[in-house]
Amino acid sequence: MTSPLDLDLRGPQLDPDLRAAIGRIARVPQLLVACDYDGTLAPIVEDHARAVPLPESVAAIRALAALPQTTVAVVSGRALRDLATLSRLPSEVHLVGSHGSEFDIGFIERLDPELIEVRTRLQMEIRAITGGRAGVRLEAKPASIAVHYRGAEPIVARQVVDAIEAGPATWPGVYVKRGKEVLELSVVTTHKGTAIDQLRSQLSASAVLYIGDDVTDEDAFGTLHGPDVGIKIGSGDTEAGFRVGEPIEAARLLALVLQTRRNWLFGEHAVPIERHSMLSNRRTVALITPEAKLTWLCHPRPDASAIFADLLGGNPAGYFSVAPERGGIPLGQRYRPGTMTVETRWSGLTVTDWLDTSVHEDETGELTVATADSTLIRRVTGHGRVRLEFAPRPEFGQVAVQLQPSGDGLLVLGSNEPVALYSPGVTWTVDSDGGDRDTARAVVDLTQAGGEVTLELRFGSHDLGHTGIPALTRQENAERPWRDWANTLNLPSVARDLVLRSALTMRGLTHEATGSILAAATTSLPEEVGGVRNWDYRYCWLRDAAMTARALVDLGSLSEAEAFLRWVDGCVERSGGHPERLHPLYTVEGYELGAEAVIDTLPGYAGSRPVRVGNLANHQLQLDIFGPVADLIAAVADARGSVREEEWGLLESMVQAVERRWHEPDHGIWEARLAPRHHVFSKVMCWMTVDRAVRMVDNHGGTPRPEWADLRDRIGADVLEHGWHPGVGAYSVAYGDEDMDASSLWIGLSGLLPDDDPRFLATVLKIEADLRSGPVVYRYRWDDGLPGREGGFHICTAWLIEAYLRTGRRADAEELFTQMLDTAGPTGLLPEQYDPMAERGLGNHPQAYSHLGLVRCALLLNNVLTPAAA
Repeated sequence: MTSPLDLDLRGPQLDPDLRAAIGRIARVPQLLVACDYDGTLAPIVEDHARAVPLPESVAAIRALAALPQTTVAVVSGRALRDLATLSRLPSEVHLVGSHGSEFDIGFIERLDPELIEVRTRLQMEIRAITGGRAGVRLEAKPASIAVHYRGAEPIVARQVVDAIEAGPATWPGVYVKRGKEVLELSVVTTHKGTAIDQLRSQLSASAVLYIGDDVTDEDAFGTLHGPDVGIKIGSGDTEAGFRVGEPIEAARLLALVLQTRRNWLFGEHAVPIERHSMLSNRRTVALITPEAKLTWLCHPRPDASAIFADLLGGNPAGYFSVAPERGGIPLGQRYRPGTMTVETRWSGLTVTDWLDTSVHEDETGELTVATADSTLIRRVTGHGRVRLEFAPRPEFGQVAVQLQPSGDGLLVLGSNEPVALYSPGVTWTVDSDGGDRDTARAVVDLTQAGGEVTLELRFGSHDLGHTGIPALTRQENAERPWRDWANTLNLPSVARDLVLRSALTMRGLTHEATGSILAAATTSLPEEVGGVRNWDYRYCWLRDAAMTARALVDLGSLSEAEAFLRWVDGCVERSGGHPERLHPLYTVEGYELGAEAVIDTLPGYAGSRPVRVGNLANHQLQLDIFGPVADLIAAVADARGSVREEEWGLLESMVQAVERRWHEPDHGIWEARLAPRHHVFSKVMCWMTVDRAVRMVDNHGGTPRPEWADLRDRIGADVLEHGWHPGVGAYSVAYGDEDMDASSLWIGLSGLLPDDDPRFLATVLKIEADLRSGPVVYRYRWDDGLPGREGGFHICTAWLIEAYLRTGRRADAEELFTQMLDTAGPTGLLPEQYDPMAERGLGNHPQAYSHLGLVRCALLLNNVLTPAAA
């Protein structure tokens, strides 16, 4: 059978407006594709019983019906049994016969006896009228009689039609449908339009694509509205918005729908997650592919809406690409040393990308740095011809924008905030996919342009004037603070380059204006490709951020930790001074998240739906969050040699929160959407909160608090007794549960148990046996209430490496650490997880957890940190 994609989709029949309409409707969340049979899937033939569908149409219909979130229906005037016999379409295709009255074979059995009696009379009367008439053929259906007169002489056909219309067509309860040389009398009122409405309602279709050629298809065209698309085959008046000439063109249309929708749903060319590189100016972040395609950028903050979301929705969700016109795979991509600037290189072409701060000219003509706005700069150098494509799509692609060439660039019109692309020397051609989603394209000859072109995407401004600062100078100014900071770090000799890249990445996830630290740069990158475990990590979790800041403190940088602790202090104040009411996470500005929502217009990375914004974990009780904050305060105090008054206050508030709530069950570190339990990790973190407070008093001379030591000992005794599961022979996930969890390693990593305690050794062995798989360690194997599976967690792998070191297994630690490093992307970045079977990264990217785990392991292996001092 012919593949639908073997058809030439660029044929002259597919005019630009129709192609654009197909492009839009192929990207709706729930699509219903419906069409007529005769004259649409099958050419009109003289012998009604020999109408065989085109193989190209059948191939496209079958493939469309197999796609998720896609329903295909054939709505025909034929009886359902005849339609099924002739079409031989699979069961996934909905067949509707008799102009919409037959939705299943048992339809006739549901007709009232009165209607069956009328139909019988109709059949007898019509047989009497048409008997002996050459070329006239009757088709009996469950609720109607169709009179075909295509083969009759014109005078005979006219006599038959006149007789029927003057006779049985006038009977009460009889409904007449007129088609192409066919007259049908029915005892029910349904038509193709009512069938489409019924299917739309049953399937909750977002939009309907309907293709038909007959007069009876006008009933279906008449029901279409909003984003629906109707396509008429052949001549004649029609309510359809588009028209093609013959059935083979309908096959081309179906193939185009299939190709576009399949790409949209599955992202067939999805770049592996770990191969994306991150840009940051500590105001927002962006991701680019190894081919220098900007695929992700949110504005004005990293937790705001995306203006480029190709990562989750393909080209229609917004992208910005630069590549040689000749095509070809890049030679490589790398960060410039000690910076967050990325270079992508082809032979004779280099694209240098960085996120900068906006520069404006004040009233005196002096250049000033904007306090809030960002600028993406793409410096293109080399020779030869370069193809540029610019397609911003604000609000995750849900806001229509127009691109207006003006002066030295483009203005982005229609978004909530002004955006401009400064691109001197570039002549843009703006194309529209139907009037509301513009894409600008250009080809630039770098040799004629002097070997360099600068593309400066300015947020918060429609200014297209020159800043007065050359692009190379802007680059040097942007890179200098990163290099200066990197030079202050105390880097280990173990995996030195990857540790530095991890440090820069973690700093890139900090939000300079507020002090918050992102858990990751993205939302909804899947824990299982094609699955539903897709979460929004573009927020500040107290736990994740504190651990990230602690890793930077261990490398010798205190400023990020101090800024974060001020941010936490603000969250405590906004809670009314009640730290026990703290949420697990907040926006980067320190406010409560809105409701978790789904963007159903985006298909997700490689078809992994849903795409989420917000996070329901915001409403969970997670009692472990206080421990990492207290540990960070202690680490900062030890590194600085003193404690600030506000840090004492914050530490006291953490202890107070633990004192009030440590005995309660909670949702735990992994945020499973299950009932609360007494999680071992949460209890250990409560113990660690008070333990670090006691150490602070001992080491830095605070007011003696003997009640803190009592509280610490009471919590410790509780978790050591109740967290141990005798049947398992280890500390399990929660009191009384047999299941293991990697977070239970903290029974020793926290210092609650000494490294040589048999209970800690037993727990390490059990987690290794149950949860390690090659280069990764899984969080758990227990049922978390969600379908599907996930990859191994890099942070859990790091915990096991540390546990190996603590228990004297250095060779095992070194081996697993090397395996962990091998999973990093080509520019040294790590997402949240790794699938050891598919050998690819999973989860949001880059993930702070993963990089802080790498740093801590390298420091431990290098003996910069020791388990006892950690």
